[in-house]
Amino acid sequence: MHAQAVLQKWGNSIALRLSGNLKTIPHFEAGDTVDIEIGEQGLTIRKAAKPRFTEADLLLGLTPHAAHADEHITPAGRELDF
Repeated sequence: MHAQAVLQKWGNSIALRLSGNLKTIPHFEAGDTVDIEIGEQGLTIRKAAKPRFTEADLLLGLTPHAAHADEHITPAGRELDF
């Protein structure tokens, strides 16, 4: 797919707005994070790869105390009143 868009001023920045047919690019949605490569020929925009975490990554820095921190506090005020 080839298309043209106009760079527009947005506050103190320049924005590339995807409208019309460009907003139907497969696998892209508002709020997606993209990688932008800047080269001699211009910009290349690709959807950013989602980080892959291992179980070890997710548990890094977790201590027995932090894992059960909710059990180490006393309810305050009327938190347990229903």
